[in-house]
Amino acid sequence: MQVESALVAVDQGFTALKFDPAGPYTLRGGHQPSMYDIDLSVRICAALREAVGNRADLLFGTHGQFTPSGAIRLGQALEPYSPLWFEEPVPPDNLLDFAQVAQAVRIPVATGERMTTKAEFGTLLRAGGAAIVQPALGRSGGILETKKIAALAEAFGAQIAPHLYAGPVEWAANIQLAVTCPNLLLVESIQLGGAFHRPLIGDTLCVEDGYITAPTAPGLGIAFDEGLARAHPYNESALHLQMQEAPCNYHGPNGFQGGASQS
Repeated sequence: MQVESALVAVDQGFTALKFDPAGPYTLRGGHQPSMYDIDLSVRICAALREAVGNRADLLFGTHGQFTPSGAIRLGQALEPYSPLWFEEPVPPDNLLDFAQVAQAVRIPVATGERMTTKAEFGTLLRAGGAAIVQPALGRSGGILETKKIAALAEAFGAQIAPHLYAGPVEWAANIQLAVTCPNLLLVESIQLGGAFHRPLIGDTLCVEDGYITAPTAPGLGIAFDEGLARAHPYNESALHLQMQEAPCNYHGPNGFQGGASQS
């Protein structure tokens, strides 16, 4: 399944593929990965690398699941497949933990989706905790403040890859930021934009051959359809990324609970 999806994405022009097979996202903070989860992560990376070769980078995602030592165990096991990044391997509470991982693993550490101020990013960068920063514009102060974060990253030799979680308006803001950043690495996209999300912004953004053309209309350059949004209210309680109460299972497979569906 993962290989088939990866090949479809590469044929669509994507130059990097993001995935997270690394086990549960729990209420209990960082944990050691189980041997099953390490083995599964390695097997998926190996299969994807064999399938796509040098046509696309692999973006290994986690959601702050691990202790520093646990992240190092997992990251070192993934090194032979040369992922472009190891995303948020530890919880963002202690920024210095990222430096411990970055010094021990030969995969660039990427993080920042849950950070909110340029001071946090400054501490992370001074400590050598990330080669790639991933601010989420809805949390990091919008376009102007995140532009300052990108400039900080540039001074430390780090690149920026704005995180996409909150839908097509955030996607549009990311693109407006991206065209101003000389240290841009990439802009995330959820597939080709989403069967619901693209009409929601009037199909003003799209992915073609791996690139997104920045709109030139005023503001974010999108035409938001408020009527369509009001016709599809969200009435459930689950988040897209939902923590589970059960701890990591060390006796067998762990299921990653993704929460609400995302188009």
